[in-house]
Amino acid sequence: MTRKVLLLLAWAALVVSCSHSNRSESATSSPATSPAGAPQGTGSVVRLAPALDQIVPQGAAIEKLAGGFQFTEGPLWRPQDQVLWFSDVVGNVVRQWSPNGPVKVLIQKAGGDPGNVAPGGFVGPNGEVADKDGYVLICQHTARRIVRVGADLQMTPLVERYQGKRFNSPNDLVYRSDGALYFTDPPYGLAKQDEDPAKEIPFNGVYRLKNGKVDVIIKDLTRPNGIAFSPDQKVLYIANSDEKRKVWMRYDVAEDGTVSNGGVFFDVTAEKEDGLPDGMKVDSQGNIYGSGPGGVWVFSPDGKHLGTIKPPETPANCNWGDDGRSLYMTARTGLYRIKLAVAGTKPAF
Repeated sequence: MTRKVLLLLAWAALVVSCSHSNRSESATSSPATSPAGAPQGTGSVVRLAPALDQIVPQGAAIEKLAGGFQFTEGPLWRPQDQVLWFSDVVGNVVRQWSPNGPVKVLIQKAGGDPGNVAPGGFVGPNGEVADKDGYVLICQHTARRIVRVGADLQMTPLVERYQGKRFNSPNDLVYRSDGALYFTDPPYGLAKQDEDPAKEIPFNGVYRLKNGKVDVIIKDLTRPNGIAFSPDQKVLYIANSDEKRKVWMRYDVAEDGTVSNGGVFFDVTAEKEDGLPDGMKVDSQGNIYGSGPGGVWVFSPDGKHLGTIKPPETPANCNWGDDGRSLYMTARTGLYRIKLAVAGTKPAF
């Protein structure tokens, strides 16, 4: 073989090699989908127990659906419209994500009028849930109450006070099938939190609203936050978002809805990754999905940590959507989704 032919062959091999290298780099860096349409995904899933494979299938991808927000929270799937509502606590708006269109703002000043609060404060809306009529309830930080959103997107106060005193800043909420609404009330919406002169209630409580009456059911947690029931509603879980005591709590629930026997379900106080126990949900098998340090922690009902779903940003909350097997995650500036093998619990109504 002549020297000229050898040089030509070497040059051709180099071109092919560079071409393959460029294609590979493009595929790895792109957040879009593969040519076949399957999501390439972002983030990772840490698998600590074989049981997680029955919940989060091997190869399940975390999709980034939207970004560029300030602090996302309160995801709520709206099945009648096939869209997702979510809060921006710092941006003070409620937004809507649709599979077929851009994210749009639904409600401005959705947490109340912040007045002269400095930029970056947690002034806006937080947790969201649908009531028996399909309307949305929203926790408002600045207004320090829970409101009901009508079909015209106007907000009407539902509950504002306990024993004549204004709440701190209602954070998250869940319905029980008897019609009772349970919600948490940490001080995050107050500029100086526990030291704020506007704070009227001396503790940070968990409440139940039933038949127009408000009762405090838990008052010894420093930062009650995320809240969820087990599928049979015999267990209530509460996330405590305190740097000094990062725990998920578990309580027994009686037939009349009262709670007792509170104890630590799981303790992550020693964890160093960014994030605190925050919003949570439970699936139809009783597994718990708790936003926490570094991701969404997945627990079995008996408190075993099965693994962690880790989007590239620290999640604050999560909820079910689509056919009930998609877990939507609100994480700092972005909105993410992962499709699971287990369906979530159905709403109380």
